[in-house]
Amino acid sequence: MKQILIPTDFSLNAWQAICYAQELFKDQECVFHLLNTYTPAIVSSRFMAQHREEELHQQGSGNYSEAGLKELVERIQRNGPNPKHYFETYSSFSLLTDEVNNFVEHENIDLIIMGTKGMTDGDHIYMGKNTVRLIKTIKNCPILAVPRNIDFSVPNEISFSTDFNMFYTHSELEPLIEMALTFNATIRIVHIQDGLKPLDEIQRFNLGMLRKYLAQIEHYVHTISEVKSFSDTLLAFNRELDIHLLAMLNYRNSRVDELTQEPVINRDSFEVQVPIMIIPEISIIYRNKKRKSQVA
Repeated sequence: MKQILIPTDFSLNAWQAICYAQELFKDQECVFHLLNTYTPAIVSSRFMAQHREEELHQQGSGNYSEAGLKELVERIQRNGPNPKHYFETYSSFSLLTDEVNNFVEHENIDLIIMGTKGMTDGDHIYMGKNTVRLIKTIKNCPILAVPRNIDFSVPNEISFSTDFNMFYTHSELEPLIEMALTFNATIRIVHIQDGLKPLDEIQRFNLGMLRKYLAQIEHYVHTISEVKSFSDTLLAFNRELDIHLLAMLNYRNSRVDELTQEPVINRDSFEVQVPIMIIPEISIIYRNKKRKSQVA
């Protein structure tokens, strides 16, 4: 049974991410772990000991969190229950990144799904601070970030952005391969260059291995010249080919860094209209750990 973690702050975008997740996996048995975290607002006071003030705030926030999760499950059930879907709720007094890391570690989470923006993020940005933090922090589980106000489309056209400079293992590409096989999708491997030039020996080898991994999936390689910026070029490619999901591998100095930098995040003109699946570079230690858990 698939284990899906959905962090929520009860915002509209968070609700839309839940709806997307339900539709995406409507034919699969899943446990959806709905997580809300809260932290204290530390305010100085002349009349109350600081620890007591924090305790009262924690109690109030905890009540709000638990009530919000209860209402969320009730809303899901009112929308039409799916007998294949099960929901667990978790309210936690902790930092979101810490709690998500703990969940992934102990609950064998397969995928994290969340909105691209939260309740406190402005309309002028396309990706909020919590989403960016998780993308930069979570190293052992893929994240699917769902933009606000998108209509669900079966992801049968997937773009995978790469520069072929990194050697990917089959384990790292498993989330992408599984998604493509589940929905009988075509994968568009898109290589954006600053001026078109031939691949070097390492790039050719990595492309060859990538095509080997994707042998059972219909896939095409698109090499295009960067126009204005990487983010603008990728967005234009996705629009032109009617892409339903964008996948990227997150490793050191990868193109994911460019999409999560403040100048891009804060641009009014940049608005990703498809979900983005960020796949972390999985370490050998994690792969061995995952293999042991599957054997157990």
